[in-house]
Amino acid sequence: MRRFLLTTCIVGIVLVALPAFAKDKQAGPQSSKLKFNVVKDDNNKPVRNASVILHLVTKGGGQAKGGFQLKTDNEGNTETEGIPYGKIRIQVLAPGMQTFGEDYEINKPEMDIKIRLKRPSDQMSVYDKPQGKQPAPPPATPPAEPKPN
Repeated sequence: MRRFLLTTCIVGIVLVALPAFAKDKQAGPQSSKLKFNVVKDDNNKPVRNASVILHLVTKGGGQAKGGFQLKTDNEGNTETEGIPYGKIRIQVLAPGMQTFGEDYEINKPEMDIKIRLKRPSDQMSVYDKPQGKQPAPPPATPPAEPKPN
């Protein structure tokens, strides 16, 4: 009877300890699968061949060296795996669109990120002529009378 109790206790301890050892073995750096969808902000249409550039962000908030680039398909989608948990800087460039840039916190095994690109806004210049109502001409000044000598 003692032998049965001793065997049962040992088996119970092993069964309880086994998952704890397995977790320690898997407790390495976690990584995520990122899926991107890039669309135009004004009409929600996909942006194909957009460059999605990923950079790790350092603890001080700077951009780490390295990084890599992805290209979107015809539906505006792209994805990558093995991105470590933490902050990542995402930049998106596409012809005829404003450049997008933002930092994201990667903290889930799989994340879907939708990026809306805007069209460029008009630039203003001090050299441009106003488009609206033209200003009134300055008032005419009467000619000066000649001074007597």
